[in-house]
Amino acid sequence: MPNEVLTTTQMASADAATIARGMPGIVLMRSAGEAVARAIVQRWSPRPVTVLCGPGNNGGDGWVAARALHQQGWPVRVHTLVPPDALRGDAAQAAREWLMAMAAPGAAGSGRPGCHPLAEANPQPGELVIDALFGAGLSRPLDEPVRQLLERIAMRQVPIVAVDVPSGLMGDTGRDQGAVACALTVTFCRLKPAHLLMPGRALCGELVLADIGIPDAVVRELGVRAWENQPGLWSDTWPSVDVAGHKYHRGHALVWGGGVMTGAARLSARAAARVGAGLTTVCVPQSAWAVYATALTCIMVHPVGGEGAAQWQAGLNSLLADDRLSAALIGPGALGGTQPGGLRALVLTLLACRRPVVLDADALTVFAEDPSLLFAAIAGHSRPVVLTPHDGEFNRLFRAPHVDGAASKLERAREAARLSGAVVLLKGADTVVAAPDGRASLNRNAPSELATAGSGDVLAGLVLGLLAQGMPAWQAASAAVWLHGEAASAFGPGLIADDLPELVPRALRRLHLVQP
Repeated sequence: MPNEVLTTTQMASADAATIARGMPGIVLMRSAGEAVARAIVQRWSPRPVTVLCGPGNNGGDGWVAARALHQQGWPVRVHTLVPPDALRGDAAQAAREWLMAMAAPGAAGSGRPGCHPLAEANPQPGELVIDALFGAGLSRPLDEPVRQLLERIAMRQVPIVAVDVPSGLMGDTGRDQGAVACALTVTFCRLKPAHLLMPGRALCGELVLADIGIPDAVVRELGVRAWENQPGLWSDTWPSVDVAGHKYHRGHALVWGGGVMTGAARLSARAAARVGAGLTTVCVPQSAWAVYATALTCIMVHPVGGEGAAQWQAGLNSLLADDRLSAALIGPGALGGTQPGGLRALVLTLLACRRPVVLDADALTVFAEDPSLLFAAIAGHSRPVVLTPHDGEFNRLFRAPHVDGAASKLERAREAARLSGAVVLLKGADTVVAAPDGRASLNRNAPSELATAGSGDVLAGLVLGLLAQGMPAWQAASAAVWLHGEAASAFGPGLIADDLPELVPRALRRLHLVQP
């Protein structure tokens, strides 16, 4: 499935460019409406259908879907927000074709009105509703009568099939402005941000992407910079394994651990090893060495003597002196605490070395009072840096006016990446990975079971393991997010973070199967 994600402006441009190449707009509209009807027939047995049509092209798709279902013998009733004679362009043509079909001699319903006012719509349980009121381009909250109608339908548990997006859902942000949850959403050409960003993704229900005849060449000309996170996005940079190589050829990954929260660093280390790092080392205080060494049989555990900042710094420096070290992660359960003289100094030391670095958890929080110190260090770093915040950490580090808190998750992640100079992996059910150059991947394979303590530590370790093997930072972060979701999906209910590293091999086998 094509994985470009189009904004509403880009989608309008794709439509216009296709029409300019000789494809009539009404043909595109017929293809869209027929795709909606086809998706319905594939999922439901014949039943009464109420089609709610709006004033624009989204409504036009609804008129077409009504006619297509009617021609297959389904009982269809159309309710429209505006009279058909107030429509313009292709939507007016689609309405005329519906009205002519209803007026044809012998047609079911012949002699009755072909459409009714929206206010008279009253679908009952056991029926089906097509929401063709407003598409992804709606930029304001739904009017109260429309919102109340949709809420009544939802309360009666009548399945709703949305055309493009559920009405009231903002196409570029996924923000809810009065939408209700749908059973099915049929969209066209490519996905929109609202299909992937929460709460939009949850409101869409099952998602069907239909080809309506817009050429791939037209999409390529749009300069798309956002994609759904699928293996085809990064599989060409996936690390290859040299059969004649040895462990250091596959990368040496370093995790800076801690003495109190020992589980976080262990989860990260196991994930880095499972995803293919040839050697993984955890640096820990001498007092906690036995805890780590007992639990990590295939992970090197490097003890650091002493309990002060100077000893921690010396221990890190000794590790960085090894040229075979490939990438480092600091943050999960990190030794050094939240004091500036401890963990902050260690982060800055890592950012002064010439290796890819992943910063997570407290390694981000210690810069909350002065983020510019972190951003300056990243700017002077000669290798990629990946930041992996959850929403709380993100909001502490990236504040207005530099990052607009009211913007969509996609735009906030992009702006944060540009501001920091790092790849930003903004975690959540709709994780976004943004690069400083504006590229972004949006993820939708993360199950709810990932909302468990420690899963973020595993994700950080996956990023580390891929960076250690030489994968570019944005691709490594995107691949790690996909693998994280795939591993969790394979397990299902009852998942805890300890399970995730052991599920990575199965996800890797799945990756091999789905690569193009």
